[in-house]
Amino acid sequence: MNEHYDIVIVGAGPAGLSAARAAARSGARIAVLDDNPHAGGQVWRQGPAHPPRDALRERLAALAGYASQITLWPSTRIVAPLDARGLLVESAERGGATITYDRLILAIGARERLLPFAGWTLPGVTGAGGLQALIKGGMPVRGERIVIAGSGPLLLAAFATARDAGAQVLAVVEQAPQAALVRFGVSLAVTPSKLWQAFQLTHGFVGSRYWSGSVVRAAHGAERVEAVEIRRADGRAVTLACDRVACGYGLTPNVEVARALGCTIRADGSIAVDDAQRTSVDGVYAAGECTGVGGVELACVEGAIAGWAAGGGTGSSSTRDAARLRTQRARWQRFAARLHTAFALGEAALATPPDDTLLCRCEDVTCGEVRAQPDWRGARLHTRCGMGACQGRVCGTAVQTLFGWDMAQWRPPFGATRIGTLMVADGAPVAERGDAAARV
Repeated sequence: MNEHYDIVIVGAGPAGLSAARAAARSGARIAVLDDNPHAGGQVWRQGPAHPPRDALRERLAALAGYASQITLWPSTRIVAPLDARGLLVESAERGGATITYDRLILAIGARERLLPFAGWTLPGVTGAGGLQALIKGGMPVRGERIVIAGSGPLLLAAFATARDAGAQVLAVVEQAPQAALVRFGVSLAVTPSKLWQAFQLTHGFVGSRYWSGSVVRAAHGAERVEAVEIRRADGRAVTLACDRVACGYGLTPNVEVARALGCTIRADGSIAVDDAQRTSVDGVYAAGECTGVGGVELACVEGAIAGWAAGGGTGSSSTRDAARLRTQRARWQRFAARLHTAFALGEAALATPPDDTLLCRCEDVTCGEVRAQPDWRGARLHTRCGMGACQGRVCGTAVQTLFGWDMAQWRPPFGATRIGTLMVADGAPVAERGDAAARV
């Protein structure tokens, strides 16, 4: 199958859906690809007991008005970028296909940063965002004792999801020090909507602990997690008996596709864009968490700007709307900067675990084996770290965070792929420009 669209949007989360709505006004023929079966991304994820939120319903209703222009490709993932503005994709509904485009908008979001600790591979240990996704997908947690740990507002979002599902959240363990949290809390006064959001998330916190300046050191159990060991801010070790541990240290932008296309990547690991959300590659735009983690409001605004620009950005009223969006973007970028400052990872979170702790779960490679190598390339060659099913998305992020290694060596295909899908490309040249992606 071969399809051509004026604009292809990769990602159907807040940024991607906002981009689609803005771009559709230009009359362009648009495809929206997402690897989930339903639109919404992680923030607006749907599930058996989680119907679409108002914001998601509003955007889907708006897109329904452009049904003749917009084609949704659910359960579809990019296998590899092709030369001549093309993508090789694999879809649950359509199988392998090639898609060509005039303009491409990357709204591919971010993934959770997981840092290893002793026992983190035990059943019952997940990321904080992973816990949210599992609960929204229908996993029962009613009555379970859960400890949520790591860093960032995602911990409170996971708390709210677990609380509403009937779980008993014993503690929220935040690595950021109390002083930084207080400063951030005071700063929310300039963004009342975020202050109200924080109040909603923490409603029902009575009976749960919130420990700042603290980190998970180990999970213990035989067949599954039974207890978690926490190092408090004063150096004390506290052990809590529990049924589940959810630990995530913020988010890291998804940039693999952008690297393969040759887009410039910033020093902080996000896709570099200009004032119109254009990347360094002609015809390619980016919006949302992949250009820097900043929350759903920033993602929506950036998506709308990218869609407006990719659609041609013409018309006086359209230009006025774009100016208004840029003002909003600046406001939410300032919020994102305060967020990053408050929840910057400290020494305790960045402390490397014991050498016998597994780092690469796919290939059973320990921290000690990886630490003995000079760089990421050496680790992959000598230990097979990052060569498993996740292709380094988990362990690669961990070594980048803990060891400061350059992770530029991404190569398509971006995951396990059917041979039939690869055959669809029919000899089309695969773009492999990952190492050419400059860093600024």
